[in-house]
Amino acid sequence: MLRNKCVVCGNSYDKSFTITMGGMSYEFDSFECAIHKLAPECSNCQMRIIGHGVESDGRIFCGAHCARVKGSVDLTDRVDHIGIAQDH
Repeated sequence: MLRNKCVVCGNSYDKSFTITMGGMSYEFDSFECAIHKLAPECSNCQMRIIGHGVESDGRIFCGAHCARVKGSVDLTDRVDHIGIAQDH
């Protein structure tokens, strides 16, 4: 069976998967490698952002704290949960 190679680590794996982003396709053997290649970095702490993150002045941050460190004062990490379905 033909096995595709991960673009990050070069591992050949029969359960590899392809992600297409921005018109480019990439083959990965794990979500870890996909995150390493595709997830944006926080403009303050350089951690990979695997959640929603926050954006301010054209920069992306892992959260409001890092945005504030770089001068963005109007961002918060919490949202109003009114109207969002919750488990009982």
